Amino acid sequence: MERVLKRLDRGHEKLLATVTPLNDALFAQPPAADSWSIAQIIQHLALVEDRVIKDLEKQISRPPRKVSFVRRFMPTSLVSSRLLRVKAPQAVNPETMGSAAAASEIPSKAAAIDNYDRARNDLKTLCATHGNDRFRQIVFKHPFLGEIDGVAAVSFVGYHEQRHYKQIREVLKKLGAG
Repeated sequence: MERVLKRLDRGHEKLLATVTPLNDALFAQPPAADSWSIAQIIQHLALVEDRVIKDLEKQISRPPRKVSFVRRFMPTSLVSSRLLRVKAPQAVNPETMGSAAAASEIPSKAAAIDNYDRARNDLKTLCATHGNDRFRQIVFKHPFLGEIDGVAAVSFVGYHEQRHYKQIREVLKKLGAG
């Protein structure tokens, strides 16, 4: 778990170093009508992380279980690829997606980053509280990866963040800022 958490920290710092210097207008501007802005990507990352935390907490409250032997080797790194396109479940879609009237609902840069930081801190606290052994005894149901253990679920968060870091770089390039 320590290696997974170090990768989470590196990815989080790299993403923040990219988005923090952006002005508010660039942060909130989608590159096209059907694309997410950087604000929406950050909002999505926080929503996903909150969902993972909620599901992990629910599984921690249940008796220990293990995923099947074969499922223990599911490569969560698949998630970082931008070649595989997967539609985000409705529960983790930014509320502002596709709604011109909802533009006022885009969180400010400071609020979006604070929420993203809070979610990461909550995940790390959960990991520190329950530890590697307990996380190995959790069955987490991921919509794309299937049943994975709790450590793999935390690993997924990091690779999901990498995926969207690449998306942020693409957005900045499309907006002429990257």
